[in-house]
Amino acid sequence: MEDSQRTILSVKDLRVSMDTYDGELQAVRGVSFEIKEGEALVIVGESGCGKSVTAQSILRLNPEPPARIKSGEISLDGIDIIQADEKKMQQIRGSLAGMIFQDPMTSLNPTMTVGRQIGETLEIHQKVKKHGRLQMAVDLLSAVRIPGAAERVKQYPGAFSGGMRQRALIAAAIACKPKLLIADEPTTALDVTIQAQIIDLLRSIQKSNGMSILLITHDLAVAASIAQRIAVMYAGKIVEIGSAREIFHHPKHPYTWGLMNSIPSPDQDQNSELQTIGGTPPRLVNPSPGCGFAPRCPYAMRICLETEPEQQEVAGDHQCACWLLHPGAPKVERAAKEGILIAG
Repeated sequence: MEDSQRTILSVKDLRVSMDTYDGELQAVRGVSFEIKEGEALVIVGESGCGKSVTAQSILRLNPEPPARIKSGEISLDGIDIIQADEKKMQQIRGSLAGMIFQDPMTSLNPTMTVGRQIGETLEIHQKVKKHGRLQMAVDLLSAVRIPGAAERVKQYPGAFSGGMRQRALIAAAIACKPKLLIADEPTTALDVTIQAQIIDLLRSIQKSNGMSILLITHDLAVAASIAQRIAVMYAGKIVEIGSAREIFHHPKHPYTWGLMNSIPSPDQDQNSELQTIGGTPPRLVNPSPGCGFAPRCPYAMRICLETEPEQQEVAGDHQCACWLLHPGAPKVERAAKEGILIAG
């Protein structure tokens, strides 16, 4: 990624909390990252680590209340998202940034034709007339590789398969050619074959439109197939971030090691047990001091339980927050696992 490329999205020290009956749930705790023009950044991590809350904060889609952005900065193509009012956000959603949600059935209105739903974005943001909207919807469905697009635009979501509904959502999200496409677990509800087709489609769109992508997933195989850069998230924080090649070949955080080791190898004996990360993620209501991963980490030291580690530069733009990187820490190396393929 060239340094001269313009930054489309900049997130700095973002903190988002949810007010619950148990108290303040600190869903996002000081997250920072950037996405350049034409770049795909993938945020990976277990369920509940704050990935979706982070992504939805960019378009202010978290319900307020109970959610509230406590502090931080979000700049989208130079626009201050934190200070933008709802009218401004309605202009931004769909035109400057599009979003694909993980459940296409609940994201599409079952009482409206697919063509009409795609056309709504064109009507709101580009003032396209009715006949023009229908033809553009046909073109968009063709672009996302739905056969018989001219007939499909007249159908309701119930007539579409899961993969086709996801493609229709992608068509709606890219209708106004946004600069940033946010995809929140876009392959979770799909089988492996359709997952591969959807990721291939996103890569094709990214290449042809020069669009930046922020993709949220818990699946490292999905991340490997599209990411230029990867951010590993745990307990509301980014614990490691860097190029896809650096993260896959030179991971430094024990949590990243655990995620890597949980990927089945192509030559793995089918009767052998999959490796897992023991324990459960921490509750983020009154979180404990120190590293959030320490209670589950086999290499945790006393300082890990007492003091939170800061991000340290590993190599280039590869950064990691772990006390094992301290010069006085014991030398621990992850045993490499073969068979992980990274998209070129």
